[in-house]
Amino acid sequence: MLPVRGRDGRATGFVRRILGCRTAWTPQGDGEFFCPGCGGDRNYQRLAGRRRLTVLGVPVLARGTAEPVVECASCRHRFGTDTLDPPTTRRLSVLLRDAVHAVAVCVLAADGTGSRAALDTAAATLRAAGCEEEAAERLAMATDGGDPRTPLTALAPHLAAPGRESLLLDAALIALADGPYTPAEHAALTTAGEALLLPAEVVERVLTAARMPS
Repeated sequence: MLPVRGRDGRATGFVRRILGCRTAWTPQGDGEFFCPGCGGDRNYQRLAGRRRLTVLGVPVLARGTAEPVVECASCRHRFGTDTLDPPTTRRLSVLLRDAVHAVAVCVLAADGTGSRAALDTAAATLRAAGCEEEAAERLAMATDGGDPRTPLTALAPHLAAPGRESLLLDAALIALADGPYTPAEHAALTTAGEALLLPAEVVERVLTAARMPS
């Protein structure tokens, strides 16, 4: 029997040089993700691993599976598969544009007057969010506000609180462009704030701040 423990550790080191464990990784898929190591969007490869007991570096016995990992194609660092949960920078931009467009249309529909001031403010807000020029021009034809909660709910978990408050503030400024909030506008903005995961007191604070002269 090989010794596994020595007073000075030399026997243990001897065993470790003979016995080992190696993981063989097999590609299972690829895609694009936000790499925490690179700090930007990168391609990745998803890897599944199988552990093998080795003797003198030669695999001799299966030791089960390893947790799957994600390997960045650029930095080659490996991460847990939970790094695929956050959206890429490009995807986050799309989510933001969709949310801004949805809440702008909803507020305009709640206003119901089609005022030039509200339309111009909404169009400027869409352009600032990176929406296409056609989307801003089509605002005047939007008669059904729809439900903004779906795009807002999709965005909210990935946006910090200040960003969510800023989005709600922009929507409030659209509503105020042609005068004080109507009951329908206030209700639409409250619904948007809830979808953005903002507490009721924060929603009211933002709506009140929007009325203050800048």
